[in-house]
Amino acid sequence: MNDQKQLKILMLEDDPNDIILIEHVLRKEKLVFSNQCVDTRDEFDHAIKTFKPDVVLSDHGLPGFNSREALKICLQEVPSTPFILVTGTVSDEYAISCLREGADDYILKSNLARLPSAIKGALKKRRIEKLKREARLLLRKQNEELLKVNRELDSFVYSVSHNLRGPLASVMGLLRLAKEQKDIQTVSSLHNMMESSISKLDETLREILEYSQNARSETQPTAIDWQTILQSCLEKLSYIDKANPIRKNISLSTSIPFYSDTNRIQTILRSLLSNAFLYTEKNREAIVDIEIHTTDVEASIVVKDNGIGIRTDILPKVFNMFYRGTEKSQGAGLGLYIAKDILAKLRGQINISSVYGDGTTVTVTIPQLSSQIVNANAEPCV
Repeated sequence: MNDQKQLKILMLEDDPNDIILIEHVLRKEKLVFSNQCVDTRDEFDHAIKTFKPDVVLSDHGLPGFNSREALKICLQEVPSTPFILVTGTVSDEYAISCLREGADDYILKSNLARLPSAIKGALKKRRIEKLKREARLLLRKQNEELLKVNRELDSFVYSVSHNLRGPLASVMGLLRLAKEQKDIQTVSSLHNMMESSISKLDETLREILEYSQNARSETQPTAIDWQTILQSCLEKLSYIDKANPIRKNISLSTSIPFYSDTNRIQTILRSLLSNAFLYTEKNREAIVDIEIHTTDVEASIVVKDNGIGIRTDILPKVFNMFYRGTEKSQGAGLGLYIAKDILAKLRGQINISSVYGDGTTVTVTIPQLSSQIVNANAEPCV
């Protein structure tokens, strides 16, 4: 114990001479402390809550109050605070019963020389118990995380196997059909179907790679070039736009430099745009609004579409690994799961609001990462 740390000692004692004697013994051992003395239940209860002692020293018998009652109050209000019985009137049997009920030690007033070491021992014991509790809590959290990882791994292996083997089986079947065909148009149609299956396979592999990279790599803050990132995402998703033209309204308010992980930001944005582009409503013009705004504190990304929307019962599940909420889903069901996983690493947040049949709005907020490690000569682009 660090003797220079001032201890707060609460004394439950009604004899002024005993108080003086206890203080003398403690100071003789060079304990640095402040103390508060009480001798009634109400005073004791109030002092426990307001004085917040580091240790309680309790006499046994006081008018209308005793050490056993004081111990119960102490265990209820401050269970981690040592409670030491300091008395000259209690039997060994009673003292032992108090120890069994939670007291840390008992000292006879005829042998106060042992009190300083008893206080030190009790405080050391409580510190060790606290460390043990923290270690158990950490171990429990680690076990829970390990169980979560194992569950995700089981799901991952099953789903990846399905999502990889499905497109491969389709390609193999289409190849066999193509070999048997002599009509050029039929072969061309089969080639288009093969291309679709291969695209699904490529998308699954890309999502798996992104998930792995996010889990294993550290964040690398750089000055974010929003225009370049957005253009790259739109180019990679242009195959969707060709099949179903989409009117895109883009609003960038990014004059304030923003620092984060470029690759992770791009993955998030591509996932949001991919969903907005894929789940359009065929009976109306597809419109997607993209708004990006930066401040000294954070960046916000809002992607709003007028697509098919998400049913209320499905909305809580959209971030689950491999979850697909509609038959229109073509990917592995990893996009939003990965986006949320990345945002957890960036200390960001994602919120989805949707009206089924009317459209969906996704709002992402990402805090500024420290730019101190970024090259001072880097010029952020807006």
